[in-house]
Amino acid sequence: MAGGKSKSENLMPVIDDGWWASVLAEESRFSQPAPRYAESKPEVRHDAKPESAEKKTDVNWNQVKELYMSDSIVDLTVTGHNRGGLLVEGEGVHGFVPFSHLIELSGRTENLDRDHDLAPYVGRRLRLKVIECVPEDGRVVFSERAAQSEPGRRAELFHSLHAGQKVRGTVTNITDFGVFVDLGGVEGLIHISEISWGRVSHPAQLVKLGSAIDVQVLDLAPERCRVALSIKRLQPNPWLNAETDFPIGSVKPATITSVLSYGAFARLDDYGVEGLIHVSEIPQAEGKPLREFLREGDSVQVRILHLDAAHQRMGFSMKFE
Repeated sequence: MAGGKSKSENLMPVIDDGWWASVLAEESRFSQPAPRYAESKPEVRHDAKPESAEKKTDVNWNQVKELYMSDSIVDLTVTGHNRGGLLVEGEGVHGFVPFSHLIELSGRTENLDRDHDLAPYVGRRLRLKVIECVPEDGRVVFSERAAQSEPGRRAELFHSLHAGQKVRGTVTNITDFGVFVDLGGVEGLIHISEISWGRVSHPAQLVKLGSAIDVQVLDLAPERCRVALSIKRLQPNPWLNAETDFPIGSVKPATITSVLSYGAFARLDDYGVEGLIHVSEIPQAEGKPLREFLREGDSVQVRILHLDAAHQRMGFSMKFE
């Protein structure tokens, strides 16, 4: 160990119920802003309480638990929908299929009308797997994507996975709050904060749908079928050596990542971290709209103006005289 550098370089974060709860809250906020059911039912989100105590008693929890524990596939009928996904029912079983877990619609961002796209599912039978079963909350969540892997595969994967492990998977869905990755029968989530050591405006900037990527396992919750993943922790934390690698006054190649009214963000090409170029440090500005001469993806040279490594912040300048 040289100089003790690696001791705190990539410390594993503590992933607790609060972390997962925040992810679920974000997913609900982004995917279910305007619920509407085909059968005029009240809103039911996959992280919400059941519609009523009577509805809750209709569920055969022993049957649901067995489906979950055995990783079995079940055929259920779609009875309704909201902007978050589908309501499905069968004998002794009912629950929710999130939009992101539907094979035909997962990952779609263009020409997306959720009400229009989900309505044709009503009356159809889907092959599904239980991916979350919480009797105390009356919550059962199903996945059509998970049902593509053979029964029992989930248990095998959870047995082989461990925190800190490097694995390879396929990007199955990109949302505002993170990226879902199929590890071969179990989906993991890369929260937006774990994509890059630099600022990430949206995960789609750095990750492509359908691409194969390497990730590190951060945390496992087999009882909830959840796997927390990271991309950035496969790389050294560039902020630890920031004062040495990009000292004040040095000039570095960078790529513009976003253009705003007050300046532009740029990512250092060799380090993956971002800084702000204030409009006052862009000589071409002179009161003109920045978007007239700066665009996302432009290659530029920047001078390190100031550095706050502790808070992972940098300021750049495009003035060199």
